[in-house]
Amino acid sequence: MRIGIATDHGGFGLKVDLIVHLREGGHEVVDFGADGLNSGDDYPDFVIPLARSVAAGRVDRGIAVCGSGVGASICANKVHGARAALILDHFSARQGVEDDHMNILCLGGRIVGPSAAWELVQAFLAAEPSQEERHLRRLRKVASLDTDTARGNTEA
Repeated sequence: MRIGIATDHGGFGLKVDLIVHLREGGHEVVDFGADGLNSGDDYPDFVIPLARSVAAGRVDRGIAVCGSGVGASICANKVHGARAALILDHFSARQGVEDDHMNILCLGGRIVGPSAAWELVQAFLAAEPSQEERHLRRLRKVASLDTDTARGNTEA
């Protein structure tokens, strides 16, 4: 699988560790940065290109890491076609792909250790999106929000 990965300073060490595991697992890794540890960098500079690449199909799935994982998740979800979530457990890593077609796994470099993070990545990569009608129906309802927002309908 072709995997994109991005981080800021808050997840730099975890990103380096995950890249080693991914390559050892036979995956092609596209590194969107950061290329070095710089406490002044900003996660959007790395997460946005990753999310755009996932949405465009240039990589199969993405992993975005920042200090907590929250900022990376919010940022990635601003890109049309990106379906990102902060994941802290195995069930959600798998179920997010299967039921919700999540294509970007977000992790907190200051929250989850390297062993646990690798286990979450493995669950994420092993999962396949469901084609069950109930899941597709829900995804269509979520996708309709993009159309509503584009038309200026922001009412509850």
